[in-house]
Amino acid sequence: MYDIIIIGGGAAGMSAAIYAMRGGMKTLLLEKLSCGGQAANTYEVDNYPGFYNNPSGPQLMDAFEKHAEKFGVEIRSEAVREIINADGPVKTVKTRRNSYETKTIIIATGANPKKLGVEGETELAGSGVSYCATCDGAFFKGEDTVVIGGGNTAFEDALYLAGFCEHVFIMNRSKRFRASKTLVTKAKENPKITIYTDMIAEKFEGTQKLERIIAKNTETGEKGYINAAGVIIAIGITPDNMLAKACGIELCERGFIKTDMYLESSVNGIFAAGDCRVSPLRQIVTAAADGAVAATSAINHVLKGSV
Repeated sequence: MYDIIIIGGGAAGMSAAIYAMRGGMKTLLLEKLSCGGQAANTYEVDNYPGFYNNPSGPQLMDAFEKHAEKFGVEIRSEAVREIINADGPVKTVKTRRNSYETKTIIIATGANPKKLGVEGETELAGSGVSYCATCDGAFFKGEDTVVIGGGNTAFEDALYLAGFCEHVFIMNRSKRFRASKTLVTKAKENPKITIYTDMIAEKFEGTQKLERIIAKNTETGEKGYINAAGVIIAIGITPDNMLAKACGIELCERGFIKTDMYLESSVNGIFAAGDCRVSPLRQIVTAAADGAVAATSAINHVLKGSV
């Protein structure tokens, strides 16, 4: 029997593990892939307090994992398939190989990148079409590359790619950017980056790999194309909340977990942290803070029976 089971090994899950172990809880962290979450796909982190030397995402998340391991947290690489008796005092978390009983659960399953849904996207995925600049950017070294999106991730990706690509084009569907002013200014000042506004991708073309993108101006309707070896699609995220939905946890209209101020969900004893929950900001620092709050609330639940 565990006191706390954490589902997800990103910044929120690792932070929760640290606080849970420091609180004397018997804790298990389950991660279906490798620990790090979306943060591990960030090429440089320049806004996490205390890490002024701009570590890479993998470096920062490795530090998170080592910190959790310092307190002896049990980490297992298993994908959770089901939560049984979710609203009971003893909950069962089932994976393909095992079943684990626990008093509380922290869901920190994060989110996945959204897809455009245009012709050629699925066919050329992994052959020029990518959702992770740090994962696949090296394949486009010395080539022209396109980044689609107008948020922080899109501009961070473009600045990263400009370090080794021939040229980088940012394609945004409107004149308005969701990215921070600092990132937009950096991109505009970089001679290797060109920003196209009021433009959407209609089709990805290529025989065996991406060769060009058919684009359309949203104001004039005029169509054209950009020759490119790679495209990074950075248009947002979709929460990975199938588990939460299956066990009756209340979600918002966009599928994120609703929580109270203690980060408890609508199901007693189940908490949520990080990108999977309703939040005005999704950053590594906020995910880490969520993990601390959720773990503290879970500890109080175990010790007192409720928060």
